[in-house]
Amino acid sequence: MGTEETDDAPEPQAEELQVAQRTAPLGPLIAISVVASVLGVVFGIAIDWFPIAASTQADQVDTFYDVLIAASVPVFVGVTAIVLYSAYRFRVRPGEEHMDGPPIHGNTRLEIIWTAIPSLMMLALCVYAVIELQDAEKAPAAAAQELNVRVVGEQFTWTFYYPPAAKGGKEIVSSELYLPEGRSVRFRVQTKDVLHDFWVPAFRWKIDAVPGITTTYRVTPNRLGDYPVVCAELCGLGHAVMRQATHVVPPDAFTAWLDKKTKGGAAEGAAAAGGGGGSGGEQAAGADGEPVFAANGCGGCHTLKAAGTGGTIGPDLDDTLASQDAAMIKASIVEPEQKLTKGYGANIMPPNFGETLSPEEIDALVKYLQESTKG
Repeated sequence: MGTEETDDAPEPQAEELQVAQRTAPLGPLIAISVVASVLGVVFGIAIDWFPIAASTQADQVDTFYDVLIAASVPVFVGVTAIVLYSAYRFRVRPGEEHMDGPPIHGNTRLEIIWTAIPSLMMLALCVYAVIELQDAEKAPAAAAQELNVRVVGEQFTWTFYYPPAAKGGKEIVSSELYLPEGRSVRFRVQTKDVLHDFWVPAFRWKIDAVPGITTTYRVTPNRLGDYPVVCAELCGLGHAVMRQATHVVPPDAFTAWLDKKTKGGAAEGAAAAGGGGGSGGEQAAGADGEPVFAANGCGGCHTLKAAGTGGTIGPDLDDTLASQDAAMIKASIVEPEQKLTKGYGANIMPPNFGETLSPEEIDALVKYLQESTKG
């Protein structure tokens, strides 16, 4: 009798699988990774990720991000390519479901290489970042010419304090940030309540305002224009509307604005001050209350039909002020915590309008609100 034959193919052995793994072609994988890395770096650098740059430090920050892209894209592409290739090349095939994988000791040399290279890259990037930071934070040679601005955050507004015109005088207070073009500015950042983060995206730098601590950084504005000031740290219900304006103006225009503030008059826009860099700002004394309402961001928190605003963070002014007299409206502006509207908590409305608005602006705002909400 002949021997019975079977059609069953022999199961692959672990040794055979190990040989297959060792002989897997790596050329296509390397070629694809290199091409993808080059394309990724080119597109990553070509994309305009950031808002317009308006300080000398901004160029350094943008360059640093380009370096980070050039360093990180090849790492990401290489790791992703190896994972996808390995998942495909060494996948379980029919008949191998119950087999153990081959015993692998590992490759000590390869493990050292892939640990050392990222470590060296991280070290190099950290050293580069420290050098750039120290260079950007370097004080100007003529320190006396540097402008010092104290920035104070509170829920939910920023207030800016400039040095007094005369020794022993009071600081000059503004609800908007005015800066001269081409002059180094050192910010001293503080907070009256919770953690905030002072950020002008066009300057690139930002820093936390920490309770009980004064943090600092310096920039040199180099582009005329208006740029937003935002809080980059979640600080409460009104965080999204904690925005003011930065006006970078010519030096002569800044001096004129500062002189007006020193003499007690309200600052006009940069254009009125003699420069072409600003297109808005604080309202002149005796101005109508509507632009005061708009310039100070009131519509971001309140609904007021006359102004066409629909904010819901604060009370609906058409309802809450309809039966109020001028004295009560004024008190709600300069001392908002004295009497809270039902359904709204404390620390929502900025408490510094009595400091940042002139008496004329407050009176104009009160008159505007009273006339706009009366039945």
